[in-house]
Amino acid sequence: MPYPSTFPPLDIPDGIDLWTLLLGNKRRDFPVTKEILTCDETGRSYSWADLRSASIEFGKGLKATWGWEKGDVLAFYTPNSIDTPILTLGALWAGAIVSPANPLYTVDELAFQLRDSGAKGLVTQPANLPIAIAAAQKASLPLDRVILLGNHRDPSGQIRHFSSIHSSSTTTTTNQHTQAQISPQEIGFLVYSSGTTGLPKGVCLTHSNMVANVLQASYVEGSQWRPRGGADGRGDKQLGVLPFFHIYGLTCGVLMSVYEGWQLVVLERFDMLRALRAIERHRITFAYVPPPIVLAFSKHPAVDEYDLTSLKVLHSGAAPLTRELTEAVWNRIHVPVKQGFGLSETSAVVCCQVVDEWGKFMGSVGKIMPNMSAKIVGEDGKEVEEGESGELWLKGPNVFPGYFKNPERTKEAFSPDGFFKTGDVFRRDKHGNFYCVDRLKELIKYNGYPVPPAELEGVLIGHKEVADACVIGIEDQAKATEVPRAYVVLRDGVKASEAKAQELADWVATQVAPHKKLRGGIRFVDQIPKSPSGKVLRRVMREQVKKEQRASGARL
Repeated sequence: MPYPSTFPPLDIPDGIDLWTLLLGNKRRDFPVTKEILTCDETGRSYSWADLRSASIEFGKGLKATWGWEKGDVLAFYTPNSIDTPILTLGALWAGAIVSPANPLYTVDELAFQLRDSGAKGLVTQPANLPIAIAAAQKASLPLDRVILLGNHRDPSGQIRHFSSIHSSSTTTTTNQHTQAQISPQEIGFLVYSSGTTGLPKGVCLTHSNMVANVLQASYVEGSQWRPRGGADGRGDKQLGVLPFFHIYGLTCGVLMSVYEGWQLVVLERFDMLRALRAIERHRITFAYVPPPIVLAFSKHPAVDEYDLTSLKVLHSGAAPLTRELTEAVWNRIHVPVKQGFGLSETSAVVCCQVVDEWGKFMGSVGKIMPNMSAKIVGEDGKEVEEGESGELWLKGPNVFPGYFKNPERTKEAFSPDGFFKTGDVFRRDKHGNFYCVDRLKELIKYNGYPVPPAELEGVLIGHKEVADACVIGIEDQAKATEVPRAYVVLRDGVKASEAKAQELADWVATQVAPHKKLRGGIRFVDQIPKSPSGKVLRRVMREQVKKEQRASGARL
């Protein structure tokens, strides 16, 4: 039988779109003049009322200036900006589908998303313009449909700023002054998920999906911060360090802040020193972060130089976090680190620890959201016993309806009874807490025994001389099986050597079951490849290693 949520069911409205949920009602339980978005670098800010009026004005401008029609796609190719929520929500007001893209994409990668989504406009920043223009041309998107946000303008004057996209009383019609009529089942966001192989897939997220997940997360997360009121009486403040183009930063950062009335202090990109300064300067009370930032809090030497006493909690997501790393942060700065789990296909949040349970169930990602149910399924397609590991299958109002223009992949992604197959290996304890073991496709099989790379990475990161680690499987032809090999970044001042590699491998062997030993050895590297959301890119590491080995003529 599927596992139901242990939270009470929520009354999720059927007939409401996301913009209306967030900004349609002026009567909030916080003042509409409250600052919602603040740029750490410039100090520029928007109140909730500013955000609402500016998003409506941009939405009207899309209709008046571009003749925007419901269902048109507006793509974003930009680092974080406090203007991003205005254009995102304004586009939703006008009936658009918003499709964010990674600002590190190459021309070909961005052009693929523009073509595949059928984007009718592109939002970017001056620093990203060369790639944005080249991709737009490759995708046959006119340059007058490329606009800028942020503090700077195009020096050449070729590309205009979004502030020029506004309504004009002499040219607009009544229809252009009214919000688009959106069915909750229509697509609101089209986010692209690369997975482990093949071209990126467009994940269709409906307004209904996003409304459900905001309300689910609000019940579990928002309730922990009520009643509001920090030390300065202005309420809780979130460090906006997650990328807004990623579903984690979009939902937990932008949308939840607007709905809950949290002040989101925006950093354009993550830099540990800037993050520490922002926490001290703005008296940040919490942050959603990926594991690499949790790692930095445990090991970065500058942490001790800043006043972080305003921090109440860190919430880690996007990849598994080990008990050792959680304890290291607590021992250093006395801030609890709780975990959650989510995917693009679930509008972000699936599971979440509550603050009161972070220390009791370390390593858990918490319980599934209200109104959701889950199965843990073995390789034979049958549900496993409680406590055993298997693939996590999910059902709920926040689960996407399918992949964009890809019925074959959509069919593969769902079970006959409608559960979404996540491709992630999980186990569940008797208290209803879920534990992420690893990606199904990245499990290493040593003589038939599963070896989760994330577990070994966590053990290595717990060593005082290790700054970061990535574990992949390599083929041992003599033993006719895969064996785990670690690629390790040493802390400053620690010298790499064969003796050090053997010392670390021997130490790991004392921490894990025999079949999980690093039989493939340890190699030292300068950097571990990671996605902007913080996931270790083991596929990229494997490709790098193969390329280096081919160049040297050596075996992997």
